[in-house]
Formats: sequence, structure tokens, C-alpha cells
Amino acid sequence: MMIDWAHFTPWGSFAGGLLIGVAVAAFVLIHGRIAGISGILGGLLRPAGQDVGWRIAFIAGLLAAPALYALFTRLPSATIEAGFPVIAVAGLLVGLGARYGAGCTSGHGVCGLARLSPRSLAATLAFMTAGFVTVFVVRHVIA
Repeated sequence: MMIDWAHFTPWGSFAGGLLIGVAVAAFVLIHGRIAGISGILGGLLRPAGQDVGWRIAFIAGLLAAPALYALFTRLPSATIEAGFPVIAVAGLLVGLGARYGAGCTSGHGVCGLARLSPRSLAATLAFMTAGFVTVFVVRHVIA
């Protein structure tokens, strides 16, 4: 394994992880809720009273953050080497997995592990293992 030193960003990654951790902890302390994206978005699909406002603000913040970031620096380029059908099926599978697993990667991997949830540990181990196996098969078996 070789490290791509030109794109190795330990301090930026550390700062981003720290920011996510602080934001998630503050969200739990202030609202008493887990900052899992699938649960927040799912709550908008079946709204319940005063629950809608903070959910819209949270999703709007997720969408506005890259735009705000782009005001100060150039956004990194992204290359997707898949067509729309593959992306649509992948999105559907991720959504089904989040629904079946009672949460998404952010809900289980960030929030659930921080709460020492055994269910979140099992879910995180399952989706990380599935990701590792998928990358191995796509890069070394199929290719």
C-alpha cells in the first residue's frame, strides 16, 4: 500500500472529524436527538407538528455548507465513473440498508458508537465489512 502524500491531509481530516463530533454532541445535548441523516430526512417525509422546522434547517445547512465553503476556496473536483442507472440502484440499496438497519452510517457510526450502542457497533461492523468486500471484489476480482 502506498500513501498519496500529495493528497494526505491528516490535520484537515482531524479538524473535520473534531467538528463533526462537537456538532453531534451539541445536537444531542441541546435537542436530545441523534443526528442521523436518514432519521432526520425520514422525519420530513412523515412530519409531526413542530418537528419539521429543525429538520428543514438541518438539511438546508447540509446543502448550504458546500456553497458557503466555495465562497472561500475552490471545491475539489469529483469524478463519478458510473451511469445514472448504477447510481440510482446504489442509492436505493443504501436507502434500503439504512431502513433495514434502523439508521444510516452517520447515525450508527458517529452517534451510536459514541453512545456505546451494541446495535450501532454491529451495524457499523456490518457496513464497513460490506464496503471492504465490495471494493476488493470490484477492484481485484471483477477488474
